[in-house]
Amino acid sequence: MATPQNSTGENSFCFAQTLNFSHPSPPPGEAGQTFDAPSRQEPCSTPLSNGTASSGAPSPSDSCAEPLCSTNPGEEETQFGKGIKYVSAEGEELACGWGGFTPRCLQPFNTSKGILFFLCVASFLQGMTVNGFINTVITSIERRFDLRSYQSGLIASSYDIAACICLTFVSYFGGNGHKPQWLGWGVLVMGLGSLLFALPHFTTGRYEAHSAAEVGICGGNQSLPCAQTASSLSGYRFVFMLGQFLHGMGATPLYTLGVTYLDENVKTNYSPVYIAVFYTAAILGPAAGYLVGGMFLNIYTEIGREIDITPENTLWVGAWWIGFLGAGAASLLIFIPILGYPQRLPGSQRYIVMRVSEAHQLKDGSHKKASDPDFGKTVKDLPRSVLLLLKNPTFIFLCLAGATEATLIAGMSTFGPKFLESQFSLSASEAATFFGYLVVPAGGGGTFLGGFLVNKFKLRCSGIIKLCLLCTVSSLLAIFIFFVHCPNMPMAGVTQMYEGSALPGGRLNLTAACNTECDCLQETYSPVCGSDDIMYYSPCHAGCKKVSENLRNGKKVYHECTCVEKTVLPGPGDAEAGKCTSSCAKRPLLLFFMFVVILFTFLSSIPALTATLRCVSDRQRSFALGIQWIVVRTLGGIPGPIAFGSMIDKSCLLWQDQCGEQGSCYVYQNSAMSRYTLIAGLVYKVLGTTFFIVACLLYKPPPPELAPGSSDASENGNCDLQEHKPSLPAEEDI
Repeated sequence: MATPQNSTGENSFCFAQTLNFSHPSPPPGEAGQTFDAPSRQEPCSTPLSNGTASSGAPSPSDSCAEPLCSTNPGEEETQFGKGIKYVSAEGEELACGWGGFTPRCLQPFNTSKGILFFLCVASFLQGMTVNGFINTVITSIERRFDLRSYQSGLIASSYDIAACICLTFVSYFGGNGHKPQWLGWGVLVMGLGSLLFALPHFTTGRYEAHSAAEVGICGGNQSLPCAQTASSLSGYRFVFMLGQFLHGMGATPLYTLGVTYLDENVKTNYSPVYIAVFYTAAILGPAAGYLVGGMFLNIYTEIGREIDITPENTLWVGAWWIGFLGAGAASLLIFIPILGYPQRLPGSQRYIVMRVSEAHQLKDGSHKKASDPDFGKTVKDLPRSVLLLLKNPTFIFLCLAGATEATLIAGMSTFGPKFLESQFSLSASEAATFFGYLVVPAGGGGTFLGGFLVNKFKLRCSGIIKLCLLCTVSSLLAIFIFFVHCPNMPMAGVTQMYEGSALPGGRLNLTAACNTECDCLQETYSPVCGSDDIMYYSPCHAGCKKVSENLRNGKKVYHECTCVEKTVLPGPGDAEAGKCTSSCAKRPLLLFFMFVVILFTFLSSIPALTATLRCVSDRQRSFALGIQWIVVRTLGGIPGPIAFGSMIDKSCLLWQDQCGEQGSCYVYQNSAMSRYTLIAGLVYKVLGTTFFIVACLLYKPPPPELAPGSSDASENGNCDLQEHKPSLPAEEDI
């Protein structure tokens, strides 16, 4: 057979004859791989299932070799970068479509960038729903359905519980199956979970918010039967948990099979950028969820019904359910195109051939078993697959490091808005919007920047782990900001006595001489801010007798409040509905360092994921991600919200009282909340730093002689930053 002749330029090679690398006698029904390199004057060839090539329109596979974000615009193509076409050895259909329906108009989307777009939309919807809407509306759901923080933490953790149950099955069988079909059906299940999550709004009665003008004024009608106050709505938490369970089932393929599908269908050095874009969409989703969810919370939950309270009132429940309906409908649309993608994108075989392994080398050489083409196709290989991963110390410690980071991310994303709401005396919608402004640039920017740095500096495996270590240490230093906290706004009977002195032993005492004749109910919590800048439990507890409306901002203003002292003239003062505005001077400092913590935490996410993909063998990548997600969720995602919820409950000063039964928390102690957050952050960040150090020290790369030269050698060699120039093979007959 003829040897290659350089006829088209320095980096393009034209072959006089087809170079057939197939077996001399392929089995019936199978076709060998053909390498067809036409000259520049010839049209691109299209691979056919019988192993031949024919002239035709340019193949969408050409775009697989293009960088999504090129760091060196002038970089020349490698020797195998142009004109090589691969045909599936199994003769599989690589066209985009559904079954036999593969219209030509869909084929331009049958590229790595096409599937990246649809996967980004899916991850955006998942992030917006699970990590955005749910975390934004958690306070409203607690108030509407009488839930405590640990119960809402269980709702958040149901997502991770479902993922843990499904991950082994999905990653093992889906990793060797048709990944786009697993992804498509997963998005459908996720959409059904969103619709189910919104269902309680339509199956419960109308939400009745008792206005302070009706039951809160001193001398007004204070009778509020327990039958109206107490409810059994807390049972709806099981519906929310089931909706979250479906979310977890549907999203399981997305972050295991979706990542490996992208990694398999692009050049290795472009893989971190593609994955970074995918994860950036997943980070921007929660940010959008916080912002859009915060807007929805300014709409009353019973749309179209007139109400005489404002969003600043703690009895207000916003339209928490709208976002879930929209996200569910969008998921039902996006799963259709994902189902149409083939098992492998056209042209992706070239990247598999050129890939150089960076898998951790086990002393007993058992890692070589995973190189067997038949390994992992049956259930019998499942125990061996698990054993190989458990014997890989780099993989294990990367999983443990991911679990520590996931604990903080899950806890802070669930209760971050509540933290801001308490520290800065904000409404639920304002706190959600604030948190969204933090997550958009810090989380999204950090995620993309992490993948960009790996690609820019062409980091190898140990270099990537060192980058993760640097990011973790940086966020560890920044987390000391939680030594700082904003003081609680003074609240009569809760943080101080009515006369201004401290409460003995921290006990509540809402009754004073100024309101004893009012017969105020503790069930009616509607805080007001007095003209003396002190908050009161309700207008009744402030001794207010008259009410009017502020035409400037629509808030209710209460007059003749016997417990409120006038600042100028002696006599009863006034009070305005809602919390007092916090003038905490430490707010900019606290927000800045929270931004730094979020930035460096997410900056390490894509490098850590890339290191995980590289330290295991190619055939175990999907399964390794599945096992990693199980560890991350079991040790981080599931206990994170529950632990943070219980921790925040401990810092509660004022609980809801429903006829003697404890409900949700009204007021938190800011100093205790900051202290518990600092302790949790330090513990998990120190553990994460330790795990990254151990992972880097124990990593054993393949010997240089085992890494043959290829066009991707500079990106896939051992753990250093040195580039290796590709060398042409000696001239010989093939």
